[in-house]
Amino acid sequence: MSLFDRPEYSDGTRVGLLARVPVTAQKILDIGCNRGAFGRSIKAKRKVEVWGVEPDRASAECAGECLDQVIIDYFHERNPIPDAYFDLITFNDSLEHMPDPAYALVLSKRKLIQGGRIHCCVPNMRQIDNLEHLLFEKDWRYEAQGIRDRTHLRFFTEKSIVRLFEDTGFKVLEVTGINEQWWASDKFWRRVFFVCFRNLLVTCVPSKYS
Repeated sequence: MSLFDRPEYSDGTRVGLLARVPVTAQKILDIGCNRGAFGRSIKAKRKVEVWGVEPDRASAECAGECLDQVIIDYFHERNPIPDAYFDLITFNDSLEHMPDPAYALVLSKRKLIQGGRIHCCVPNMRQIDNLEHLLFEKDWRYEAQGIRDRTHLRFFTEKSIVRLFEDTGFKVLEVTGINEQWWASDKFWRRVFFVCFRNLLVTCVPSKYS
């Protein structure tokens, strides 16, 4: 794999994120929908219209088999996506791949109905594994996937992702973590450190904004 090749990302249903989709959402836009598993899972539970945006053609064509509309492109203002149409827009680990996340959020605001929401999931640079890598290995080693994914263009902490949304005119309703099982590993001192300094190590992987 070269530096510019797209990794083969998993296309799971993202149960932790799926549970946070409001039951009132009837029209959903999934930015970076991959092969459509997230939207397909929503549609399997109830009647809902799900659109997707996906730049990888093979993944987008697969998503097109289960979603209502799929735009094979990056997310930008020239996409044939209606304004003031969606109840919910999701960025499930896609915002960090964008050169200008603020532009994506401002554009999303145009696509939402009054009172619509954005649900956004991003990696947290302060996650404990990444801190260990920085502190003990004294390195920044890009990887095929994960927090230091070689295709990530932007990096966030809890504070910076909240600031990004607030600076683009959104009101933050909730910030919560979904991958906090790391502290229950067999690394005794990691668990001790987590208990003693929980506020320093709190993991903020997904976030929900409005």
